[in-house]
Amino acid sequence: MWNVPNSRVLLINDDAFELATLASAMRLHGVNVVGEANNYLLAENLFKTLKPDVVVIDVQFNTHGGVPFAIKLRKVNPLVGLVLTTACPDLRLLGLEEKDIPMGTQIVLKRSVGDIDIIRDAIPDSIKAIKAKEKMAWMNEHSSLHENSFISILHDLTDIQIETLRLLSLGLSNGEIGRTRFVSEKSVEQIVARIAQHLGITPDRKHNLRVLIAGQYFKWIGAPRH
Repeated sequence: MWNVPNSRVLLINDDAFELATLASAMRLHGVNVVGEANNYLLAENLFKTLKPDVVVIDVQFNTHGGVPFAIKLRKVNPLVGLVLTTACPDLRLLGLEEKDIPMGTQIVLKRSVGDIDIIRDAIPDSIKAIKAKEKMAWMNEHSSLHENSFISILHDLTDIQIETLRLLSLGLSNGEIGRTRFVSEKSVEQIVARIAQHLGITPDRKHNLRVLIAGQYFKWIGAPRH
């Protein structure tokens, strides 16, 4: 049986304020935080020297590199517990699928990080989950967050619509999206129109439709921090 005080926890986040705030809150609640890293090299070195039981890492660490880095850590220690924090309620918006997330990973939506009990629960759960070879799991599924209307809207979008939304927001033209997805430019235009309709976005003379859609995307994944 694992408990929070005995689990050695390493925190990884390249947002210095978030890192310091989370570390302080977790220590106040009895979590054994043995190290904090705000860059790739330090995180790698601390993982090797401190040998934590659990790593809490931000999905957008090192510019959306939190998941690849977590996978790398698992190769070093196949039984390390993993807790991912993210501001994005649908990882498809970041180009991630469930199969991309390491087994046993517990995911905490940042809107709930303030509720320290959720992340405290995720620490022992992550160890038990990898031991049992369970799939990744959201720690917030039981909360009212998943009843929020905008999260419901995201979940109603198809994988094709989500990927088109992501590529559009990254600045690709309809033609470029079409070539990437091997569909016609006309098909992309129709998908974009359906996305706008689904999101309740209506273009006008003052606002470009693509800009409005991209604005929603960046709101959902969390505002850029650097």
